[in-house]
Amino acid sequence: MTLGDKLSKLRKENNYTQEQLAEILGVSRQSISKWESDITYPETDKLIRMSQLFHCTTDYLLLEEADASDRMTQEEETNTAFLFKRSFREKKSEKTICGMPLWHIGKNARGFVAVGMNARGVIAIGMKARGLISLGLLSLGLLSFGVLPLGLLSVGLFAIGILSAGCFSVGVFATGAISLGILSLGAIAIGDFSVGALAIGKYVAIGDHARAMIAIGDTVAVGSVYQKSGELIAQNVTVLELTEQEITTIKNLIDTTVPSYLWWAKEVIKLFL
Repeated sequence: MTLGDKLSKLRKENNYTQEQLAEILGVSRQSISKWESDITYPETDKLIRMSQLFHCTTDYLLLEEADASDRMTQEEETNTAFLFKRSFREKKSEKTICGMPLWHIGKNARGFVAVGMNARGVIAIGMKARGLISLGLLSLGLLSFGVLPLGLLSVGLFAIGILSAGCFSVGVFATGAISLGILSLGAIAIGDFSVGALAIGKYVAIGDHARAMIAIGDTVAVGSVYQKSGELIAQNVTVLELTEQEITTIKNLIDTTVPSYLWWAKEVIKLFL
């Protein structure tokens, strides 16, 4: 078999189109076609890349007398890492939409469903994932889940998004152990409107220790416009009770001191009174 015959055979065995292989190697589709037709020959770096991609030796590609038994060296056969890589070889669906495979599993996966170290697709799963729905160590998407997710809705250890939830969360609406946002809920909550054990807010803070323009705290409340803290009824025991008149007063203060463009946050924070 010639080099071109082997490249064509290996490409088809691994479910790659000429366009897909060209994208991986950073060459044109015409280059792949010429290689497979033995019109031209790939550069050394491309040969090495293809030997890694197809899990074969460069000798197998270059020597016409080499047969299938030469596709792996004895050293590679006994190498645990190589065997793992071999079992995790890239695979793609043959069916594509607008040039993108329906699914792709590989190191740099691109598909409607993509799974790999670096995955990009409508649904992406990987160490680095980008998609409408993404799951990964580092994930970016409309719905994002992972250790460090970024998206419209983010859930993870460190979450950043419009709506975020995590041990550490940052967003327009943030909830977590430590949260930072316009509307923030957490053990330690910091934002325009904050609710938590330690609540620090620009406009309203509600919690055990509260600091804001309008502060309502079970134990401590520090407010520049209004403050209300609980009453000590026993040693280390405080109780906070708001009367209907106090609730009405607080709601009126919220309406008059908070900018109108934050109307949605004002309505939410009122639910906690």
